[in-house]
Amino acid sequence: MASVRQGVRLTLRPLLRAQQPATVTWAGGNWGPKCSFFSTQSSKANAQPPNSRESDVKPSSAASPQNSQNGNGELSLPQKMLESAATSFASILVLAAGFGIAGYAYHKSYKRIVLNKMANAFEPGDPVLDLAAIGKEVPMTPADMDDRWVNRPEQLRVDQIVQGEEVGHYHLLIGDKGTGKSSMLIEAMRKIDGDGVAMFEAHADLEIVRIRLGKALDFEFHEDYIGGYFSERGPRDTTALLDIERALNKLEKVALLKRAERKKPLVLIINQMHLIRDDDDGKDLIELLQQRAEQWAAANLVTMVFNSDDFWVYERLKQLATRMEVIPVLDLPKAQASIALQKYRVRYFGQQVSARELEEVYDLVGGRLSFLNRVAKSRDMLAMCKRICDNERRWFLNQCWILGAEMDDDVMDQQKWASAAMVLAQALVQEEPNMDATYDAKIGHILPSFPLHIAQQRMTRADFIRQMDRLNLFSITSEADVRASSVPMHHAFRQICSEPGFNEHLEATTLRIADIESLGRQRELVAKDLVLGGHYEIAKQGSNGFTVKVVPGEDRGMYPG
Repeated sequence: MASVRQGVRLTLRPLLRAQQPATVTWAGGNWGPKCSFFSTQSSKANAQPPNSRESDVKPSSAASPQNSQNGNGELSLPQKMLESAATSFASILVLAAGFGIAGYAYHKSYKRIVLNKMANAFEPGDPVLDLAAIGKEVPMTPADMDDRWVNRPEQLRVDQIVQGEEVGHYHLLIGDKGTGKSSMLIEAMRKIDGDGVAMFEAHADLEIVRIRLGKALDFEFHEDYIGGYFSERGPRDTTALLDIERALNKLEKVALLKRAERKKPLVLIINQMHLIRDDDDGKDLIELLQQRAEQWAAANLVTMVFNSDDFWVYERLKQLATRMEVIPVLDLPKAQASIALQKYRVRYFGQQVSARELEEVYDLVGGRLSFLNRVAKSRDMLAMCKRICDNERRWFLNQCWILGAEMDDDVMDQQKWASAAMVLAQALVQEEPNMDATYDAKIGHILPSFPLHIAQQRMTRADFIRQMDRLNLFSITSEADVRASSVPMHHAFRQICSEPGFNEHLEATTLRIADIESLGRQRELVAKDLVLGGHYEIAKQGSNGFTVKVVPGEDRGMYPG
């Protein structure tokens, strides 16, 4: 027993360090009993194989609090926290990099797709042609075109513009409603199947203009953009005018790419420009479009074509125009109008019209294509001509009839406008005897006209005539001449001015307007407190003054003091 006891070495760690095990081992091998006292470790630590343990349990640096591992090989709490933080940071970094790369790739691919879609909008085929072919019966074959289409003198130049052969300028087509401006543009597009051409209609609302421009250019204004998922914000919400500017920026990029391929500019047609409001927003839109038209015409990138019925659009464009070409579109001459009516009649009824009937129709409605088309569709052409003239007369009277000497003073402003229109209509009718001719056997009707400033002088107002042009009562040509808007309208002027008592009625109306204005400029003085025969004595004093003296009446005892 003594030898065995001498071979036993007992090592006890301090009881205060309870987290470290205290073991008792017998020297001499692994055969002896082994046990642990005061251990707070799990049973897994006691289950380790014997070879993994030290024969002696001694305090060491591995057991110190500053060591990176515990005695059983596990990491300390700070190291575990550091490892978790590093893992999380790496995961976030990988996700952020992947998200950013995906967002950048989507953004680049989206911009490329936008340009491809816009370039495809100028490929052959256009929805405008399809709608025109269905609604307006635009001929789809050369044979049909020869039989049905009316070739205007301006058609050849319009064809060259739309085909991109005339470069270095942008163009304004101006003329009265129904003269065939839009039909010429659509016909020019049909000849090339819309290759390199885009067309849309203007509107008074800029939001609708934005949508129509986007439809014509196949541009969504980033409405289908989902890049906001990859960033804090996508393309910022802006006004319609800024969206139109963005669309034109994209169009410029497409035109630069197409120039090397096509060797000629693209063509952008804006129809019905007169529908834009004549206010600040409308003027800003026209200025924006004109700036682009000037730049693109100088660089031969895009040829812009504006189409308008009203003179005010020309006035607005004239202020900044350096490369603008104006193409006036007038009524057809007599010979071409007769040919057009003959073709229309053959198309609708398959019958030939005599020369006398053609002469009578032209005398009534002139060479306006819209009127000729309506007449050709009617069974009784002369009755339709008279109906058109009557409609024009009623339209003029509904807008401008004068009320005479009995009118109320509340309608004075409207009657100023109406009387000015009547005065101008009367002046145009009275101008006919001073003309060399009002009708030519080849040209047809020659309507009397005044220069714009003379017309304003006759009306004594400068702000009325443009509104009358918008209402198609009078027409202001590209040379700034004022005349009736059409031949039927001039017939209406003659009929109204020749009615019995018209001159007296117009004079009474103008006199009533002058009286109302005079009453508005007068001031009424009421004399009060003049009793017992009292009165005022007014005497002139100096060159610019006067004195007023009250002379009391004589008191005869009627009022006791």
